[in-house]
Amino acid sequence: MAGLDHEDAAASFDPLRPKLMRVAYRMLGSVADAEDMVQEAFIRWMKADREAVREPEAFLRRTVTRLCLDQLKSARRQRETYVGPWLPDPVVEEEAQEDVTLPLMLALERLSPLERAAFLLHDVFGLGFEEVAAAVERDPAACRQLATRARLHVREARTRFQVDKQRGVELAEAFYAASRSGDMKALGAMLAADVSVHADGGGKRPAILEPIFGFDAVMKVHENLAALFRKHGSQLVRAGFVNGLPGFVTLEADGEFQTTALDIEDGRITAIYVVRNPDKLRHLH
Repeated sequence: MAGLDHEDAAASFDPLRPKLMRVAYRMLGSVADAEDMVQEAFIRWMKADREAVREPEAFLRRTVTRLCLDQLKSARRQRETYVGPWLPDPVVEEEAQEDVTLPLMLALERLSPLERAAFLLHDVFGLGFEEVAAAVERDPAACRQLATRARLHVREARTRFQVDKQRGVELAEAFYAASRSGDMKALGAMLAADVSVHADGGGKRPAILEPIFGFDAVMKVHENLAALFRKHGSQLVRAGFVNGLPGFVTLEADGEFQTTALDIEDGRITAIYVVRNPDKLRHLH
Protein backbone atom coordinates (compact mmCIF):
# COMPACT_ATOMS: atom_id res chain seq x y z
CA MET A 1 0.00 0.00 0.00
CA ALA A 2 2.84 2.38 0.87
CA GLY A 3 4.41 1.68 -2.50
CA LEU A 4 1.20 2.56 -4.32
CA ASP A 5 0.89 5.74 -2.26
CA HIS A 6 4.43 6.71 -3.22
CA GLU A 7 3.65 6.09 -6.91
CA ASP A 8 0.48 8.17 -6.66
CA ALA A 9 2.34 11.06 -5.02
CA ALA A 10 5.16 10.87 -7.57
CA ALA A 11 2.74 10.78 -10.52
CA SER A 12 1.24 14.13 -9.53
CA PHE A 13 4.54 15.65 -8.30
CA ASP A 14 7.07 14.75 -11.00
CA PRO A 15 5.53 16.86 -13.82
CA LEU A 16 5.80 19.89 -11.51
CA ARG A 17 9.38 19.20 -10.40
CA PRO A 18 11.08 21.37 -13.11
CA LYS A 19 8.89 24.39 -12.23
CA LEU A 20 9.55 23.91 -8.52
CA MET A 21 13.29 23.67 -9.21
CA ARG A 22 13.16 26.98 -11.08
CA VAL A 23 11.56 28.66 -8.06
CA ALA A 24 13.94 27.06 -5.54
CA TYR A 25 17.09 27.71 -7.55
CA ARG A 26 16.23 31.35 -8.17
CA MET A 27 15.47 31.78 -4.48
CA LEU A 28 18.71 30.14 -3.31
CA GLY A 29 21.31 30.35 -6.10
CA SER A 30 22.40 26.81 -5.24
CA VAL A 31 21.49 23.76 -7.31
CA ALA A 32 22.15 21.31 -4.47
CA ASP A 33 20.11 23.33 -1.95
CA ALA A 34 17.29 23.75 -4.47
CA GLU A 35 17.20 19.99 -5.06
CA ASP A 36 17.04 19.45 -1.29
CA MET A 37 14.12 21.87 -0.93
CA VAL A 38 12.19 20.26 -3.78
CA GLN A 39 12.81 16.78 -2.34
CA GLU A 40 11.61 17.96 1.08
CA ALA A 41 8.49 19.33 -0.62
CA PHE A 42 7.92 15.88 -2.16
CA ILE A 43 8.21 14.22 1.25
CA ARG A 44 5.60 16.65 2.59
CA TRP A 45 3.43 16.00 -0.48
CA MET A 46 3.48 12.27 0.27
CA LYS A 47 2.29 12.96 3.82
CA ALA A 48 -0.36 15.51 2.81
CA ASP A 49 -4.06 14.83 2.32
CA ARG A 50 -3.76 15.17 -1.45
CA GLU A 51 -7.48 14.69 -2.04
CA ALA A 52 -8.08 17.95 -0.15
CA VAL A 53 -5.62 19.96 -2.26
CA ARG A 54 -7.48 21.72 -5.08
CA GLU A 55 -4.41 23.17 -6.82
CA PRO A 56 -1.33 20.96 -6.34
CA GLU A 57 0.98 23.37 -8.20
CA ALA A 58 0.04 26.33 -5.99
CA PHE A 59 0.24 24.18 -2.86
CA LEU A 60 3.71 22.89 -3.76
CA ARG A 61 4.99 26.30 -4.83
CA ARG A 62 3.95 27.66 -1.42
CA THR A 63 5.68 24.74 0.29
CA VAL A 64 8.92 25.24 -1.67
CA THR A 65 8.88 29.01 -1.10
CA ARG A 66 8.53 28.61 2.67
CA LEU A 67 11.28 26.00 2.78
CA CYS A 68 13.54 28.34 0.79
CA LEU A 69 12.81 31.27 3.12
CA ASP A 70 14.01 29.15 6.05
CA GLN A 71 17.05 27.99 4.08
CA LEU A 72 17.99 31.56 3.13
CA LYS A 73 18.42 32.50 6.78
CA SER A 74 21.13 29.86 7.30
CA ALA A 75 22.64 30.55 3.86
CA ARG A 76 23.16 34.20 4.81
CA ARG A 77 25.16 33.16 7.86
CA GLN A 78 27.33 30.88 5.70
CA ARG A 79 27.98 33.70 3.20
CA GLU A 80 29.49 35.83 5.97
CA THR A 81 32.43 33.40 6.19
CA TYR A 82 32.66 32.60 2.47
CA VAL A 83 36.17 32.97 1.02
CA GLY A 84 36.27 35.50 -1.83
CA PRO A 85 33.36 36.66 -4.03
CA TRP A 86 30.21 34.51 -3.95
CA LEU A 87 28.54 33.68 -7.26
CA PRO A 88 25.45 31.52 -7.78
CA ASP A 89 25.89 27.95 -8.96
CA PRO A 90 26.23 28.02 -12.75
CA VAL A 91 23.29 26.65 -14.71
CA VAL A 92 24.42 25.94 -18.27
CA GLU A 93 21.82 25.79 -21.05
CA GLU A 94 21.73 25.72 -24.84
CA GLU A 95 19.24 28.59 -24.94
CA ALA A 96 19.33 31.79 -22.89
CA GLN A 97 16.88 31.92 -19.98
CA GLU A 98 16.32 35.65 -19.78
CA ASP A 99 13.95 35.94 -16.82
CA VAL A 100 16.74 35.87 -14.20
CA THR A 101 20.27 36.46 -15.49
CA LEU A 102 23.41 36.24 -13.37
CA PRO A 103 23.63 40.01 -12.64
CA LEU A 104 20.01 39.95 -11.47
CA MET A 105 20.70 36.94 -9.24
CA LEU A 106 23.55 38.88 -7.64
CA ALA A 107 21.24 41.85 -7.14
CA LEU A 108 18.70 39.55 -5.48
CA GLU A 109 21.36 38.72 -2.88
CA ARG A 110 21.01 42.27 -1.55
CA LEU A 111 17.31 41.80 -0.84
CA SER A 112 15.72 40.45 2.31
CA PRO A 113 14.38 36.89 1.93
CA LEU A 114 10.77 38.19 1.83
CA GLU A 115 11.60 40.86 -0.78
CA ARG A 116 13.33 38.22 -2.86
CA ALA A 117 10.35 35.87 -2.67
CA ALA A 118 7.80 38.58 -3.49
CA PHE A 119 9.82 39.84 -6.46
CA LEU A 120 10.46 36.39 -7.93
CA LEU A 121 6.92 35.09 -7.46
CA HIS A 122 5.24 38.23 -8.81
CA ASP A 123 7.65 39.83 -11.29
CA VAL A 124 9.36 36.70 -12.62
CA PHE A 125 6.79 33.94 -12.28
CA GLY A 126 3.76 36.17 -12.80
CA LEU A 127 1.73 35.26 -9.72
CA GLY A 128 -0.92 37.58 -8.34
CA PHE A 129 -0.31 39.16 -4.95
CA GLU A 130 -3.04 37.03 -3.38
CA GLU A 131 -1.01 33.91 -4.16
CA VAL A 132 2.27 35.60 -3.20
CA ALA A 133 0.67 36.49 0.14
CA ALA A 134 -0.34 32.87 0.71
CA ALA A 135 3.18 31.68 -0.07
CA VAL A 136 5.04 34.07 2.24
CA GLU A 137 2.32 34.33 4.89
CA ARG A 138 1.88 38.10 4.65
CA ASP A 139 -1.10 40.12 3.45
CA PRO A 140 -1.30 41.17 -0.23
CA ALA A 141 -0.66 44.86 0.50
CA ALA A 142 2.55 44.01 2.35
CA CYS A 143 3.64 41.78 -0.55
CA ARG A 144 3.01 44.62 -3.00
CA GLN A 145 5.31 46.84 -0.92
CA LEU A 146 7.95 44.10 -0.72
CA ALA A 147 7.95 43.72 -4.51
CA THR A 148 8.11 47.49 -5.04
CA ARG A 149 11.13 47.81 -2.73
CA ALA A 150 12.81 44.87 -4.44
CA ARG A 151 12.21 46.39 -7.88
CA LEU A 152 14.00 49.59 -6.85
CA HIS A 153 17.03 47.61 -5.64
CA VAL A 154 17.36 45.42 -8.73
CA ARG A 155 16.36 47.89 -11.44
CA GLU A 156 19.94 48.39 -12.66
CA ALA A 157 20.49 44.63 -12.95
CA ARG A 158 17.52 43.98 -15.24
CA THR A 159 18.50 43.18 -18.82
CA ARG A 160 18.62 46.45 -20.78
CA PHE A 161 20.69 45.73 -23.87
CA GLN A 162 19.70 42.44 -25.41
CA VAL A 163 22.60 40.79 -27.18
CA ASP A 164 21.71 38.63 -30.16
CA LYS A 165 21.98 35.00 -28.96
CA GLN A 166 24.15 33.84 -31.82
CA ARG A 167 26.37 36.91 -31.52
CA GLY A 168 26.67 36.28 -27.79
CA VAL A 169 27.87 32.70 -28.28
CA GLU A 170 30.30 33.83 -30.99
CA LEU A 171 31.74 36.46 -28.64
CA ALA A 172 32.08 33.86 -25.87
CA GLU A 173 33.96 31.50 -28.19
CA ALA A 174 36.20 34.35 -29.39
CA PHE A 175 36.87 35.34 -25.77
CA TYR A 176 37.84 31.74 -24.95
CA ALA A 177 40.22 31.57 -27.93
CA ALA A 178 41.88 34.93 -27.22
CA SER A 179 42.19 34.45 -23.44
CA ARG A 180 43.73 30.97 -23.79
CA SER A 181 46.11 31.76 -26.66
CA GLY A 182 47.24 35.09 -25.21
CA ASP A 183 46.04 37.15 -28.18
CA MET A 184 45.80 40.32 -26.09
CA LYS A 185 44.96 42.55 -29.05
CA ALA A 186 41.89 40.46 -29.89
CA LEU A 187 40.96 40.22 -26.22
CA GLY A 188 41.26 43.97 -25.66
CA ALA A 189 38.99 44.68 -28.63
CA MET A 190 36.18 42.78 -26.87
CA LEU A 191 36.35 44.52 -23.49
CA ALA A 192 34.53 47.63 -22.31
CA ALA A 193 36.53 50.35 -20.56
CA ASP A 194 34.83 49.61 -17.22
CA VAL A 195 35.05 45.81 -17.50
CA SER A 196 35.26 43.77 -14.28
CA VAL A 197 36.24 40.22 -13.30
CA HIS A 198 34.57 38.23 -10.51
CA ALA A 199 35.93 34.78 -9.62
CA ASP A 200 34.43 32.31 -7.14
CA GLY A 201 36.87 29.68 -5.87
CA GLY A 202 35.24 29.40 -2.46
CA GLY A 203 38.64 28.79 -0.90
CA LYS A 204 38.68 25.37 -2.62
CA ARG A 205 40.68 26.37 -5.75
CA PRO A 206 42.92 29.35 -6.53
CA ALA A 207 40.92 32.44 -7.54
CA ILE A 208 41.18 36.20 -7.13
CA LEU A 209 39.82 37.14 -3.72
CA GLU A 210 38.43 40.54 -4.72
CA PRO A 211 36.72 41.66 -7.94
CA ILE A 212 39.02 43.43 -10.41
CA PHE A 213 37.79 46.58 -12.13
CA GLY A 214 38.95 48.51 -15.18
CA PHE A 215 40.35 47.68 -18.62
CA ASP A 216 44.06 47.84 -17.74
CA ALA A 217 43.75 45.71 -14.59
CA VAL A 218 41.61 43.09 -16.34
CA MET A 219 44.02 42.92 -19.29
CA LYS A 220 46.95 42.41 -16.90
CA VAL A 221 45.15 39.55 -15.15
CA HIS A 222 44.43 37.83 -18.48
CA GLU A 223 47.99 38.32 -19.65
CA ASN A 224 49.18 36.41 -16.58
CA LEU A 225 46.45 33.77 -16.96
CA ALA A 226 47.26 33.23 -20.65
CA ALA A 227 50.80 32.24 -19.72
CA LEU A 228 49.40 29.62 -17.34
CA PHE A 229 46.88 28.37 -19.91
CA ARG A 230 49.58 27.98 -22.56
CA LYS A 231 51.77 26.06 -20.13
CA HIS A 232 49.17 23.82 -18.53
CA GLY A 233 46.28 23.74 -21.02
CA SER A 234 42.56 24.52 -20.89
CA GLN A 235 39.99 22.56 -22.87
CA LEU A 236 36.68 23.96 -24.14
CA VAL A 237 33.87 21.57 -23.16
CA ARG A 238 30.93 23.53 -24.52
CA ALA A 239 29.76 27.06 -25.26
CA GLY A 240 26.24 28.20 -24.50
CA PHE A 241 24.54 30.27 -21.82
CA VAL A 242 25.57 30.36 -18.17
CA ASN A 243 22.81 31.77 -15.98
CA GLY A 244 21.33 33.50 -19.01
CA LEU A 245 24.63 35.05 -20.17
CA PRO A 246 26.82 33.94 -23.08
CA GLY A 247 29.62 31.77 -21.75
CA PHE A 248 31.39 28.44 -21.75
CA VAL A 249 32.48 25.46 -19.69
CA THR A 250 36.14 24.44 -19.66
CA LEU A 251 38.13 21.54 -18.26
CA GLU A 252 41.19 22.99 -16.58
CA ALA A 253 44.65 21.55 -15.96
CA ASP A 254 43.73 20.33 -12.46
CA GLY A 255 41.00 18.12 -13.96
CA GLU A 256 38.19 20.32 -12.65
CA PHE A 257 35.45 22.12 -14.56
CA GLN A 258 35.21 25.90 -14.69
CA THR A 259 32.46 28.14 -16.05
CA THR A 260 32.85 31.61 -17.51
CA ALA A 261 29.87 33.93 -18.12
CA LEU A 262 30.09 37.24 -19.99
CA ASP A 263 27.84 40.24 -19.44
CA ILE A 264 27.70 42.10 -22.75
CA GLU A 265 26.45 45.62 -23.48
CA ASP A 266 26.69 47.41 -26.83
CA GLY A 267 28.82 44.57 -28.21
CA ARG A 268 31.50 44.83 -25.49
CA ILE A 269 32.11 42.63 -22.45
CA THR A 270 31.35 44.60 -19.28
CA ALA A 271 31.75 41.81 -16.71
CA ILE A 272 33.40 38.37 -16.58
CA TYR A 273 32.08 35.87 -14.02
CA VAL A 274 34.18 32.77 -13.36
CA VAL A 275 33.10 29.89 -11.10
CA ARG A 276 35.90 27.57 -9.95
CA ASN A 277 34.50 26.25 -6.65
CA PRO A 278 34.16 22.48 -7.29
CA ASP A 279 31.18 22.27 -4.92
CA LYS A 280 29.23 24.48 -7.34
CA LEU A 281 30.21 22.50 -10.44
CA ARG A 282 29.35 18.93 -9.40
CA HIS A 283 26.03 18.96 -11.27
CA LEU A 284 27.93 19.57 -14.54
CA HIS A 285 29.71 16.19 -14.39
